[in-house]
Amino acid sequence: MTTAQISYFKERALQYASTFDVCCYLDSNNYQDQYGNYDYLIAFGKEREFTTSTGDAFSSLKTFVEENKNWLFGFLTYDLKNETEDLQSTKEDFLNFPDIYFFIPDNLIAIKGTEISVLKGKIDKEQILKAPLPKQNSNNKLLIQHKFTKSEYLNHIDKIKQHIKRGDIYEMNFCQEFFAENAIIDPLSTYRHLAKVSPTPFSGFLKIGSKFILSATPERFLSKRGNTLTSQPIKGTAKRSRDKAEDLAIKNTLKYSKKEQAENVMIVDLVRNDLTKSAVKGTVKVDELFGIYTFPQVHQMISSISCKLSPNVHFVDAIKNAFPMGSMTGAPKLKAMLLIDQYERSKRGVYSGSFGYITPDGDFDFNVVIRSILYNLETQYLSFQVGGAITYESEAEKEYEECLLKASAMMSVLSRD
Repeated sequence: MTTAQISYFKERALQYASTFDVCCYLDSNNYQDQYGNYDYLIAFGKEREFTTSTGDAFSSLKTFVEENKNWLFGFLTYDLKNETEDLQSTKEDFLNFPDIYFFIPDNLIAIKGTEISVLKGKIDKEQILKAPLPKQNSNNKLLIQHKFTKSEYLNHIDKIKQHIKRGDIYEMNFCQEFFAENAIIDPLSTYRHLAKVSPTPFSGFLKIGSKFILSATPERFLSKRGNTLTSQPIKGTAKRSRDKAEDLAIKNTLKYSKKEQAENVMIVDLVRNDLTKSAVKGTVKVDELFGIYTFPQVHQMISSISCKLSPNVHFVDAIKNAFPMGSMTGAPKLKAMLLIDQYERSKRGVYSGSFGYITPDGDFDFNVVIRSILYNLETQYLSFQVGGAITYESEAEKEYEECLLKASAMMSVLSRD
């Protein structure tokens, strides 16, 4: 197939998959470091499913994986932190996603380059190609509300910096929620528009019943290929410019920013520590430090850390040992999570959790759920959260501006007619 035909097929296959009660679509958007061995994965229909509440979720998942050597697609919510540490989630939940969910698909399509492979199920590719796309539905007028006023947000930053000054923490990821009630949207149309506005390497669309994740995340949480684990935390953000010279200057400023490097290296050290719990001794290494990557709205500072998985550690335990991801918590991790619960006003749930896949032979790839719209069609509640790393050098006004920058793609998508 030609590239144009692949694009045509992908759009129609996603439309077809979305008519099933459960589906998961993962799109690398032609970035070099894609999801595993594929550019796109489209899983739909459920042969079996696994879901449970925080308590013994990871051990139950491990049992399910061992009993089902198959493809699995699903998500882990941030609130599984209550299982990895002695923590609680005290905020009200308006989205009502399960704490953990995975399904074995009836059907699985994989695309690599210009090749389409049907990995599971009996799928007529020609029939999918001939199927017309539906008319693009527009969303109703959404009233996007904030859980914090600007002054409240700035005040909270000052309080967090007092904790840093006292030595309670070095860095904390502080987030705020934007939400809409009585929201009526077309989830697939909204996702397509988000992916067009903000194509990213770990983009995805996930549907379980009436609940949807529409994600344009640029961040990988953790992958396993063979016996190699890789984590790629993002810390460091700069707004892009339409002027090429100015944009290059902004990119170079981010690259050499001592503040952004300090934020990034704290999380790199935290991730190194998390990977050590699962690694063959002496194999944890930083493959890239302070890499600068460009996306449509922002430049990001991304580092890459890897290790060899110990043969004595099950890969599900390796996920648990690194969860939740350091880029969305802070350092020290436990104290940062305690303060997150104290100062944030929303339950994170799927936000700053992860979704992705596990292969039959135990490889996996999971993203970080940021730059993502979460939607419950049944309750008509829509939510997205944004945040940033707070350090002693942070300026509250600039942190607030960074939040608005990170929210810009989602705002533009949801405000369209």
